[in-house]
Amino acid sequence: MRVLCTLTLSVFSVICSSLKVKASNPPNIIIMLMDDMGWGDLGVFGQPSKETPNLDAMAAQGMLLPNFYTANPLCSPSRAALLTGRLPVRNGFYTTNGHARNAYTPQEIVGGISKDEILLPQLLKKRGYISKIVGKWHLGHRPQYLPLRNGFDQWFGAPNCHFGPYNSSVRPNIPVYNNTEMVGRYYEEFKINKKTGESNLTQIYLQEAFDFILEQHASQQPFFLYWAPDATHAPVYASKSFLGQSQRGRYGDAVMELDDSIGRILSLLRSLHIENDTFVFFTSDNGAAVMSGPNESGSNGPFLCGKETTFEGGMREPAIVWWPGHIKEGSVSYELASVMDLYPTSLALAGISPPDDRTLDGLDLTPVLLWGRQLDKLMPIFFYRGNELMAVRLGQYKAHYWTWSNSWEEFKAGINFCPGQEVPGVTTHNQTEHTMQPLIFHLGRDPGEKFPLSVLSNEYQDALGRISSVVEQHQKSLVPAAPQLNMCDLAVMNWAPEGCEKLGKCLKAPKSEPWKCDWPH
Repeated sequence: MRVLCTLTLSVFSVICSSLKVKASNPPNIIIMLMDDMGWGDLGVFGQPSKETPNLDAMAAQGMLLPNFYTANPLCSPSRAALLTGRLPVRNGFYTTNGHARNAYTPQEIVGGISKDEILLPQLLKKRGYISKIVGKWHLGHRPQYLPLRNGFDQWFGAPNCHFGPYNSSVRPNIPVYNNTEMVGRYYEEFKINKKTGESNLTQIYLQEAFDFILEQHASQQPFFLYWAPDATHAPVYASKSFLGQSQRGRYGDAVMELDDSIGRILSLLRSLHIENDTFVFFTSDNGAAVMSGPNESGSNGPFLCGKETTFEGGMREPAIVWWPGHIKEGSVSYELASVMDLYPTSLALAGISPPDDRTLDGLDLTPVLLWGRQLDKLMPIFFYRGNELMAVRLGQYKAHYWTWSNSWEEFKAGINFCPGQEVPGVTTHNQTEHTMQPLIFHLGRDPGEKFPLSVLSNEYQDALGRISSVVEQHQKSLVPAAPQLNMCDLAVMNWAPEGCEKLGKCLKAPKSEPWKCDWPH
């Protein structure tokens, strides 16, 4: 534990103030994780329609983090990293079925979060926190992988994406859970009209957040709320009162509703007079899914490509931290930070020591957030696809050891991970190795990764030397976990979740015939 000390000569004493919050009064913690929302979707980051007044106000009242990253350019691994503080290659949320492939948890996946991992809510229990997840889980849908088996006390939401609707004889629609039992399925009890984009799911998730906050406030217990709505993931949706309101189309409607919901949550905290006792962090799981654009995709601002890629557009995320009375209003930190930092930071706020039997990839950001300090040294950001290290950022420099957007086969079929942004030799459609001579960009001058440094320049050689040392140290100490996302089986899909009997919603599963999942990108 780091300590700041002030010498008070008049009394010849040393007054020490710990960087940790007073152990007697740990704050409530709210993490708001959006789905496929891009860095460029917020007005505060320059989105020209300026349709996020509540998020912009949140930034004005708190701290903006322009250099904040996810741990993976895809949903499931990034969420696993948030809740474990560890890279997906360490916590098992990756695949070895093919080189440098992204993988996630569709409902045919056999695996899920490893029992060897310690999730954030499990540790927060030590200080009496009550924890709830609202929205998308995505760390495995089989019973042993669900939230209440992994530290959460309450859950309202779904284990998978809201893809569908499906023919229940071939593939079941995704269940929606209230704690341990399903209470319906997407497109059945929980309607999503793909033609009009209408769904009231965001309003349901907002009410769940309200009810939980009010309940915990009445009980005077510290709480952890993990609010993970998925309206901005294709197929995007919004409730009737928000449809048609945005200049940006249906995706913008979804963003406006989420922005309004966030504003209402912060207003509730103020009305209960607990805003000074509640740490709130807003971010997204990965970059905007520009391959779904323009109707169902957001913006990654000036950054290259988007979701699924390890270019900046795939992994640089919008991030705002809000804690009145503790975080300086209108502040900006340009420190490199990642979603994995939320794990040790939350533990520090709660006065809990992190587990000492494992490597954490996140850092405690409380010195940065609460005191505006700089970290002691430049911290790297590692960019992985599968178990392949694709790129590393250190300071202003980013080195690509492999480049790949998506395959020629997908590209020719109309799937484009970098629409309108093809950069010759960079956004390659073949997996291209650069380990002997990495492509290096200065992200301050070139945030779009369009102009690699000349390998003959002193700047390139200096940056390469510093980054190479970091990569060597990282790879020496890395012990990959067993991959959890290799095997698929139709028999494990959501045929008969717990609670289906009460609803008459149980379906017959097919015979088990496992296979190695095919991950095309």
